[in-house]
Amino acid sequence: STFDVAVVGAGIVGLASARELVLRHPALTFAVLEKEKELAHHQSGRNSGVIHSGIYYTPGSLKAKLCVQGAALCYKYCDQKGIPYKQCGKLIVAVEQDEIPRLKALYERGLQNNVRGLKLIGAKEIQAKEPFCRGLMALDSPFTGIVDYKQVAQSYAEDFQEAGGTILTDFEVTGMEMAKESSSGSEDGLKYPIIVRNSKGEEIYCRHIVTCAGLYSDRLSEISGCSPEPRIVPFRGDYLVLKPEKCYMVKGNIYPVPNPRFPFLGFHFTPRMDGSVWLGPNAVLAFKREGYRLYDFGAADFLDAVLYSGLWKLVLRNLSYGLSEMYRACFLSAQVKELQKFIPEVTVNDVLRGPSGVRAQALDSDGNLVDDFVFDGGTGDLGSRILHVRNAPSPAATSSLAIAEMIADEVNRRFEL
Repeated sequence: STFDVAVVGAGIVGLASARELVLRHPALTFAVLEKEKELAHHQSGRNSGVIHSGIYYTPGSLKAKLCVQGAALCYKYCDQKGIPYKQCGKLIVAVEQDEIPRLKALYERGLQNNVRGLKLIGAKEIQAKEPFCRGLMALDSPFTGIVDYKQVAQSYAEDFQEAGGTILTDFEVTGMEMAKESSSGSEDGLKYPIIVRNSKGEEIYCRHIVTCAGLYSDRLSEISGCSPEPRIVPFRGDYLVLKPEKCYMVKGNIYPVPNPRFPFLGFHFTPRMDGSVWLGPNAVLAFKREGYRLYDFGAADFLDAVLYSGLWKLVLRNLSYGLSEMYRACFLSAQVKELQKFIPEVTVNDVLRGPSGVRAQALDSDGNLVDDFVFDGGTGDLGSRILHVRNAPSPAATSSLAIAEMIADEVNRRFEL
């Protein structure tokens, strides 16, 4: 029960980071602490499964750099481990004339980000690649792919354990404190001065903590006496699925041209490794941090969100978008209408309601979506021994191995392992 470093959170970022740390420091002891009974149970196991190429992100930003690096590392890792993936490509399709300048700007951005193989194609080439898709122009990204990220995360966990790491599941961290000198008494107590306590009263001792807690990153920061900002506001994304007999209509990823006035990407078509096709997602406020169903409600999570001034500033700036998202969440026909802009043949009878995910969206007090990575710790004996990964935004799964390298560098810098 004593470790040099404890990583809290067994999502894909936590597991990748733990793996990287133990490979760099084989003489040290590492643990991953996970509140669920299984790994990658939340965002890491409930996402679209896309290996993103890095088109969308601001040139020079960490997101852009880590996505391009991370996608290359992801493909290489899957090849090494025999994890199946498909490099099925992606078309970002302009269906209106006023989207074409934005599409061209996106192409230039992708080139600045060193995304491989990008090209602009016309209506005939769109149909050659996606026979059922209609559009005026598209950005073709042939190196975009799909994979089962839960399988990838499980493989990271196996690497970590084979290198000597320990994974403790069903271990929900509820407290962190410095051991009192009088109670430590032993040499071990001085060497491992942090007590990490779980909801059942069990304890482990460690020298340093790294938190990769996704939906609970702000709460773990508060537990440790560090800053509550940025706050996490949960947004649920509901997917539809194409009926199996209609999956022939979609070959690769088909995305809309993002509207910079709105915070999310919009409805897209995503083929999956199991042969199914997901459609969506929408983006609506979740009334519970792990609320995957429409009527899931948690009083503490709901109050946390609605009493936060940053949320109201975001809502008021995007009121029409938010109301239309809520309308589409309730009415299947409204979602299908969005899809028909790209594949007119899709009808309400071709789709079923599918799975949902909840996105941990970091939000600052001015109502701005925090768009890049946030690391922090604190002051004092405890705060100086903790690194909180406060925000690891999409495409965190694609970028997980590159993010892990950055986190390991940050751990070395702060803790001098």
